Amino acid sequence: MRVVVEADGGSRGNPGPAGYGAVVLDASGAVLAERSAGLGVVTNNVAEYQGLIAGLRAAAELGASDVSVRMDSKLVVEQMSGRWKVKHPSMQPLVAQAREVARAFDRVSYEWIPRERNQRADRLANQAMDEQAGVSRPGRADSAKAEPARVEPVRAEPVRAEPVRAEPGQPDAATTQSPVSWTGAVGEPTRLYLLRHGQTELSVARRYSGRGNPPLTEVGRGQAEAAARRLAKVEGLTAIVSSPLSRARETARAVASATGAELSWDDDLIETDFGAWEGLTFTEAAERDPDVHRRWLGDPSVPAPGGESFDQVHHRVRRARNAVVSRFGGANVVVSRFGGANVVVVSHVTPIKALLRMALDVGPSLLFRLHLDLASLSVVEFYPDGHASVRLVNDTSHLG
Repeated sequence: MRVVVEADGGSRGNPGPAGYGAVVLDASGAVLAERSAGLGVVTNNVAEYQGLIAGLRAAAELGASDVSVRMDSKLVVEQMSGRWKVKHPSMQPLVAQAREVARAFDRVSYEWIPRERNQRADRLANQAMDEQAGVSRPGRADSAKAEPARVEPVRAEPVRAEPVRAEPGQPDAATTQSPVSWTGAVGEPTRLYLLRHGQTELSVARRYSGRGNPPLTEVGRGQAEAAARRLAKVEGLTAIVSSPLSRARETARAVASATGAELSWDDDLIETDFGAWEGLTFTEAAERDPDVHRRWLGDPSVPAPGGESFDQVHHRVRRARNAVVSRFGGANVVVSRFGGANVVVVSHVTPIKALLRMALDVGPSLLFRLHLDLASLSVVEFYPDGHASVRLVNDTSHLG
């Protein structure tokens, strides 16, 4: 599948408060995905590269093979095309990261366009900067981006925040401090460590993998072991609840072996039933059922042919969440010395995103805006009074 990525980044001060925006379009110009985020205080060039990386990742999630990148940053276009050298040391890691993401595609081209032709990405970048500053300006289209500089005066700040590391022998700081004092949440939380299963052959090939039962690859088994070692450091781990599909089972058993925690299965945690699209790539499914596939991407109530809708998945995952909290939380809780119960949930992309949606209390657009790596770890807390807290998302530091 061929897509167009339009990306932009800006800094109000250069360096100053910054953000990026990226849009993925199909051949007809229809928007397939949007990405944006604030970046703290960085420079224009850093923000431009972060926009590029986010756009490329979004294209990869959609299953694209041929990507045409359009940006109004001459620096990024020329460096990624190999015509300009990357001289400043602080930029080299970002360039290397962008090139690594780009290697996933069969073909990537880069085109410079004037700023007036990059308004979609520019708008998203400005919205991200406004939101970061706590400013609400609907319809804002003006750019606060300064002209790009050739020399980078500051170090890049990564998009993905690494968790704060605890001292040896102590639990992760991300899971020890209670948010009760500033959220008003009441009671002890049930803390869920959401672990995506390891690699399978279908995930390598980027094919829809729902109710099928592919086993973990050798790499996937290594990922499961690494995640298990990470979770073995969690104090007071109460239980492990897993999807019964084999790729999740293998991952969960590795965690059970490393932690000694009780292991059980819940059918409500299985992946989306992709029906007739099982085993197909994004492009193959779109070509097989173009109208249904297009509606499925925009409407969570539309099921895959012979399969499930995302609304149906969300409903059953909520049921699974309630069962876990009821069984291991409240009066039944085995409390760690930091408060609350700790439960590992081993599942798949859509169910984990559904649990994050519940914790964040947001709509289904999160399904298309959030990336979850294989064997990644996210942490959420659900309180008995209905409050929730997201502590960690898509952490892969245990994978090396």
